[in-house]
Amino acid sequence: MTYKFDWAIVTSGKYFDWIVSGFYVTIKLSTVSIALSFLLGLIIAIMRMSHFRPVRWFAHGYLEFFRNTPLLVQIFFWYFGSYKVLPAVANDWLVKQDFEFAAAVIALTIYTSAFIAEDIRSGVRSIPKEQMEAARSSGFSYIRSMQYIILPQAVRLTIPPLINQFLNLMKNSSLAMTIGVAELMYQARQVESYTFKGFEAFSAATIVYVAISFTITGLMTLYDKTVLRPLKGR
Repeated sequence: MTYKFDWAIVTSGKYFDWIVSGFYVTIKLSTVSIALSFLLGLIIAIMRMSHFRPVRWFAHGYLEFFRNTPLLVQIFFWYFGSYKVLPAVANDWLVKQDFEFAAAVIALTIYTSAFIAEDIRSGVRSIPKEQMEAARSSGFSYIRSMQYIILPQAVRLTIPPLINQFLNLMKNSSLAMTIGVAELMYQARQVESYTFKGFEAFSAATIVYVAISFTITGLMTLYDKTVLRPLKGR
């Protein structure tokens, strides 16, 4: 029996609206997680380079634990076990919000921040140590030296690998469907369940993911051509 394609299912009507709704949730989930993971990754990177051993050891343990634990396990942990870890006030607040969305954001943020921290630390190590020495000799504290001298340069140089991490986060957000977040893959699965048109539903989701990926890659390439290459040529 020949399969009859029906692309109108995902290009118009309510099922198209479901796909669009999933796209918006994916963008929202990815954007919030990207912002939080960058901030947390920056903090962990600074802690990883601290001269205070307990802080450095904590950051090292954080990196090793979360980088070597599957993201799906972390999503399930925060969804099913957050009430055992977070204070009651925090749990009550999460319940009043979109709990599934919040659990996905927490998992994506913590997981991705571990990789971002290492990218930033690599960027910092690429900055000549004489710059830190010059900043300290000028009266800057270690924190001020990092804030005004080292980190701005390091972050600028690590934009390409950071964008790759953001791209991975966007794709990893599809795992949020396992806890009921109505993102793109969840909605594609819903369309398939109602219409039995799995090829069309998941093809539409694939096209959207590819479009987002190409957009992010294009931005990375544009940044490299307009910012990084001129800097390297100096």
